[in-house]
Amino acid sequence: MEESKGIQQVRLFYFDNGRLKIARDIAILKEVPLNNFVWIDLNHVAPDTESQLEQFLKIYIQEEEEMEEIEMSSRFIETDDTLVANASFLLDTYEKETVSFILKNGLLISVRENDYLKSFNDTVKKLFANPKSYPTGFHIFVALLETRVEYDADMIEDATSAITQLSQTLTVAEDVDEDVLLEIKNMQERVMHLRENVVDKHRVVSSILRSDLVPEDLKPRLNMVIKDINSLVEHIKFGFDRLDYLQDTFLGLVNIEQNKIIKIFTLVSVIFTPPTLIASIYGMNFEFMPELHWRYGYLIAVISMVVVSIGVVVWFKKKNWL
Repeated sequence: MEESKGIQQVRLFYFDNGRLKIARDIAILKEVPLNNFVWIDLNHVAPDTESQLEQFLKIYIQEEEEMEEIEMSSRFIETDDTLVANASFLLDTYEKETVSFILKNGLLISVRENDYLKSFNDTVKKLFANPKSYPTGFHIFVALLETRVEYDADMIEDATSAITQLSQTLTVAEDVDEDVLLEIKNMQERVMHLRENVVDKHRVVSSILRSDLVPEDLKPRLNMVIKDINSLVEHIKFGFDRLDYLQDTFLGLVNIEQNKIIKIFTLVSVIFTPPTLIASIYGMNFEFMPELHWRYGYLIAVISMVVVSIGVVVWFKKKNWL
C-alpha cells in the first residue's frame, strides 16, 4: 500500500507581482510575504516538514488516524480564523483516500497521502490557466470540490454502464453461474463506496456553508455543489435498486434452472416407474405364476413396458408438461 501513495511532495502556490508561481521548498515561506500564498499542497510529506509548517503557520495538522475519524466533530472544525474539513476522495480502484483541508486567512493547506488524485492535478491546471479566478485559498478549495464532484459523477456513470452490461448477461437461465452473483456483489460494494463518498462530501459542504469565514461570493457555488451531490445521491439510489433487481432476477433464473433439472428427473422417474413395476412383478420367483409358462410371455412383458412408457409420455405432452 505504501508504494501507491507516491513520492513525498510539497507544492506552494503564490502570487508574485500578479503572476502565479509554484515552489517546492518550504524555505520560500521566509522569503515571500505570507499573504501572497494561496495554496500549500502537502502530499505524503515527512513529519518534520509538517512540524515546521505547524510552527510557522500556527496551525495543527491532524494525524492520519484523526483525519479518518467518522465523527462530524473530527471531520469539520471551526475556530475564530480557521476551518478544518476532512473529506473522502475515491481512487479509480474505489479505495478511499481522506484529505484534510485547512483554511486560514485565505490560505488553503491540503494534506493527503496519495498522489493519484486526478481532481488535484486538474485543479492545478485550472489554477494556472486562469489565476485571477482564484484569489484566495477558499476559491481553490471550492474548485477542488467542484472538480471532485465531476469525477464522482463520471464514476457513477461508469458504474451505471457496468450495471447495464451486467443486466444484459442475464438473458437465459442456462447462462447463469456463480460468477454473475459475485459480480453483482462487487458492484454493490462499489456503489456503496460511491454513496459513502458522496454523502461524506454533502456533510462537509453543508457545514462549510454555515461558516461566516466563507466569502459570500462562493456560497452560490457551494449551493450548486450541494445540488449536484443531491442529484448524484439519486443516481446512486437508482443503481442500488437496479442491483437489487438483478440479484432477484439472478436468484429467479437459478430457481428456474433448478426446477428444470428437478422436472427432468421427475419425468424420467415417472416414465420408468410403470416398466419397473411390470419387470418387478414378473421378476418374482413364485412357483405358481401362469405367465411363466406363456410362449410369448417375455415379448408381451417387454411390449407392455414400451407401450406404458409411450403412453405416459403422450399423456404428459397433452398436459403440456413436456
